[in-house]
Amino acid sequence: MQVKDSHKKKRSALVIGAICLVLQLALSPYICLGNGFANFALVYAGVIALSTGGKGAVISGFVAGLLYDLTSTTPIGLMALLLTVFGYVLGIEERNRFGDGFVSSLTSFGVGAMTVEVAYHLAMLLLGVAQSLSDVILLRVLPSFALTFIAFLPFAYFLVRAAGSGRGMAKGSSSHHGSRYDVSNL
Repeated sequence: MQVKDSHKKKRSALVIGAICLVLQLALSPYICLGNGFANFALVYAGVIALSTGGKGAVISGFVAGLLYDLTSTTPIGLMALLLTVFGYVLGIEERNRFGDGFVSSLTSFGVGAMTVEVAYHLAMLLLGVAQSLSDVILLRVLPSFALTFIAFLPFAYFLVRAAGSGRGMAKGSSSHHGSRYDVSNL
């Protein structure tokens, strides 16, 4: 008898959300590069958008952004708006995009994360938090993106491995993503 666990995605999202919240509150303020800090709310929104997508990605992006805004000294609603749009754009396909492979998920997250970081820090420049455009780009955007991207790597690695094991791959076998001439399954 097979039992369908209909709440598995919700439980996983809550566990990942709790991990990211604890890391955002306990670890992120103490690890900085220049004036940049890791954004675990962005990591959470990216993980949910790439793993499930759809309405859940938009809602989780908004909640993660709102929690980020409430725990920092920034205007309330700015990161919530950016992560809502980020969740919508990355999760528009409503499928597990970690199944496409490690590089594909990193590329999707990287482009979106860089866009969010640039928009966020440019808004901070307009609000007078930063002094110049070079300060924003060199000391805030690039370090924040680098730390956030590094924080995303373990999540992506484990979720790609979990998605790959669901495709019936044998342990230790290699997959040829994108190869039309793969004859190993003949």
